[in-house]
Amino acid sequence: MQEMTIEHNNEAPIAVFDSGVGGISVLRALLKEMPNENYWYYGDSKNAPYGTKSLEEVRGLTIAHVDHFLAEGAKGIVVACNTATSAAVRILRQKYPNVPIIGIEPALKPAVYSKNHPNVIVMATPMTIREEKFHNLMERYMDMANIIPMPCPGLMEYIEHGDIKSRELEQFLEKLFEPFEKKKIDAVVLGCTHYPFISEEIQKILGENVMLFEGGPGTARETKRRIEAAGLRSTKKGLGEVRIENSLQSEEQIALCRSLLYMLK
Repeated sequence: MQEMTIEHNNEAPIAVFDSGVGGISVLRALLKEMPNENYWYYGDSKNAPYGTKSLEEVRGLTIAHVDHFLAEGAKGIVVACNTATSAAVRILRQKYPNVPIIGIEPALKPAVYSKNHPNVIVMATPMTIREEKFHNLMERYMDMANIIPMPCPGLMEYIEHGDIKSRELEQFLEKLFEPFEKKKIDAVVLGCTHYPFISEEIQKILGENVMLFEGGPGTARETKRRIEAAGLRSTKKGLGEVRIENSLQSEEQIALCRSLLYMLK
């Protein structure tokens, strides 16, 4: 596989990619960790949801987008989508060995360590739960916790349409958690970057004693480490620029991304 030549430019943007608006939760964590960096956020809402597509479809879409970001001068890539990470990050790192490419995975480790042998539910898209990457992650901690994968088809669409607080969403979540005895749940892993936007609704249904874990902050710390290791940190003193694009080319979708970004701050 022929490698593209990438010119290193410390002030070039870090591209943050998701299947829709969910990766904004990761962008928020990145801004907190490295506020002086420039970011290029791209949401592929036109092709969302990724979590119910085939592996080949998701892999093809993700690789095509990353090829474009790098051709346009991005200095690093954050795949802020659990499904796309599972499908394509390993291949992308082989294709671009000299580029910091950071994926995301469900924050299972901190959930498992939150107490002695906890009952942990992992909310994620059907594809994330199907993939070998997730099964390997789960196997690592099986002896330390009771881990229950919970596929959530249809959930990300609520967030994608800007519905983060409604009676309909509440009923949808109630139905998802119906099979479980809520008082026995110790922790819930938000295994899709869309889900942190509805953490208040999830907490309301499960109660304050259930701990929620998301992968964004860990991904931001790893991005900082990888960007620094590559000698690519921005030297800018002030705040960086944030460019937001979406494959729908819709002003409403861009406005939703911005409102979600600043709602979380």
